[in-house]
Amino acid sequence: MTAAPVSGSDVLAALGTVVDPELDEPITDLGFVRSVVLDDDGVTVHLRLPTAFCSPNFAYLMASDAQDALRAIEDIGHVRILLDDHHDSGKINRGLAADAGYRGTFGSEAEENLDELRRTFRRKAHLAALERCLENLLKHSELTVDDIPSLTLSDIPPGRQKAALIRRRLDIGLSLCPASRVFVDDDGRPIPRAAVPMRLRFAKSVRISMEGNAHFCRGLLATRYADGDGGSATPRVADVRTSCSAIVRRVS
Repeated sequence: MTAAPVSGSDVLAALGTVVDPELDEPITDLGFVRSVVLDDDGVTVHLRLPTAFCSPNFAYLMASDAQDALRAIEDIGHVRILLDDHHDSGKINRGLAADAGYRGTFGSEAEENLDELRRTFRRKAHLAALERCLENLLKHSELTVDDIPSLTLSDIPPGRQKAALIRRRLDIGLSLCPASRVFVDDDGRPIPRAAVPMRLRFAKSVRISMEGNAHFCRGLLATRYADGDGGSATPRVADVRTSCSAIVRRVS
């Protein structure tokens, strides 16, 4: 039995799992996916960023994650990720095509380890998700800041915010047991009661900063591409495969 060929929707769904490490939002939602072209050989995806001088390590990380996400699609064929209009586009695109890795792409310019960069921003994403859950709980229940140290995951009502918190806890290796304390540090240690108000304020500042930066980046992107064919936040998707050689996935 055969399934339908890999579709543009399949590609966009996979790209939707790739997040900007600093903003913690999918690159598809941010408008960073410029176009998708499916052909008989595979798929070509063009990415773009709000400015030509966005951090090269962030740019590489997103492009590399996009490549990995698409390669995970069964029978996708050859995956080509191309970063447009960035001051390091040529270097990044050559490195991705050669599977050179971050250090192989940037050589002596690769001053920091991408794994550590990922950890740093995953921790920030967890802190922001945690603050959203607690802010919602404090606003819509009789709980107070004094109750926060004793809260467990089972006390957080189900919904989008809790699901996001669970994902972020998983990302940084925290327990998902319903009896686990909610307000913990990056290593899972409970925050001392006296430090809770200060930590909560810090978490709020992280969340506001991330949301503000995301809004700012959307504005920059819209302005940068306002007069060109890439002005829309919705990526162009084209399927130029011939009917006789379209990619077909086999399923049992």
